[in-house]
Amino acid sequence: MACGNNCTCNQDNPGNKDNSRRDFLIKGLMGGIGAAFLSGCSSNDKSKPVSNEKVNVLTHDGKLVAVDKSQVANFKPHISEEDVRTGIPGKKFVMVIDLAKCDGCGKCTKACNKMHYLPSNKKWIDVVEMQDSPEVAPYYFPKPCFHCDNPPCTKVCPVDATFKREDGIVAIDNERCIGCRFCMAACPYSVRLFNWTEPVKPNIEETTPAPERVIQSKKGCVEKCDFCPHMAREGKLPACVTHCPMNAIWFGDANEDAVTCYDGTTTKLSQLLEDGAAYRFMEDLGTEPRVYYLPPVNRTYNAKEIKIKNAE
Repeated sequence: MACGNNCTCNQDNPGNKDNSRRDFLIKGLMGGIGAAFLSGCSSNDKSKPVSNEKVNVLTHDGKLVAVDKSQVANFKPHISEEDVRTGIPGKKFVMVIDLAKCDGCGKCTKACNKMHYLPSNKKWIDVVEMQDSPEVAPYYFPKPCFHCDNPPCTKVCPVDATFKREDGIVAIDNERCIGCRFCMAACPYSVRLFNWTEPVKPNIEETTPAPERVIQSKKGCVEKCDFCPHMAREGKLPACVTHCPMNAIWFGDANEDAVTCYDGTTTKLSQLLEDGAAYRFMEDLGTEPRVYYLPPVNRTYNAKEIKIKNAE
């Protein structure tokens, strides 16, 4: 996601997915994680008998690995609880959504649900149909958690279960959450969900500390869009970004002044916001959201045809 001072990633070659330096760093990081995982498993006490019972373990990059249950028992997570609550050092994650490109297909929602094992009746990113007046065609408004820099939700939580990380992410620790729902009442965007019943979970054991687990659903607890921090640690984009065929969602690091979309194109954040006349939803409330919107002008799709298609 890095861009230098003389960035040309969106000029001469806009389809350039990643430079070789970033590829090298990411591959090296992934190799180190894989080695650490294998090392952790092989370092188990040899005197412990093998149970011959396989357990599916979810790795940080979202892959399932079948290992013997005896190995999982002593396996140490790659990151500590303190690391998870602090966030990723030096990062300030940000999202930009281009309303002129979003055609309301909902693939971002489906990808998010698949990533986090959510049922179809739950939406961490809701795509809302908007229409400014009867004389104009509607447009579509993807609505995730806004990860505010001045979040009302964190101020009302009595147990510090919802908190702001240094990398810009507002996270929820469902091991601390007591289900008071004060955060839901305080959020002006209504993007938080409450689990009234026991959610159906896959047979997976996660070794990651609670606030960065892929599976956040827990009865009696609140959940929401989390910006996929487990993917960000691997230098990867959230599921909603990588499954948006319209290239309507950008994600990146404000400290690097760089954001990337579905096809791998990386551009300067500041230039994208300035050229696109970006705004933040209900920013007059003083919440300072980390999600920006580009207005639905010069749309890249036929609004009438898309409306008929989505209604079918």
